[in-house]
Amino acid sequence: MASELRVTTIANNAGSESVNTTYVVNGSAKAWARLESGTATLLDSFGAASSTDNGTGDHTITVTNAFDNANYSFTGTADRSGNYLSGLTNVTARTTTASRYRMYTDGGALSDGDSSVLFHGDLA
Repeated sequence: MASELRVTTIANNAGSESVNTTYVVNGSAKAWARLESGTATLLDSFGAASSTDNGTGDHTITVTNAFDNANYSFTGTADRSGNYLSGLTNVTARTTTASRYRMYTDGGALSDGDSSVLFHGDLA
């Protein structure tokens, strides 16, 4: 039997700090992943089902739970020892279950690097 706890505010033991549950539900990352350079191997993750290496600097992350629509927020960072990666860009239309991105050097070339990505949005 499933149970449900309904509250409007969560507070610490002392009652000196609290937050409305709307911020907890809507403001929390629904999925995140840390990927290894060059292989798209998931080093650690939450809500990420898998990753795909589509070629140099080109990866796809598939999430465990589908989003309500494809308008969720997808952000990330990239890094590589010795070479600066300028960041990530989405390369195809997002789906409710996956986002594909590419990593570029500051010179505009595709490059592999460790990356971290976050997904924010309403789950289906």
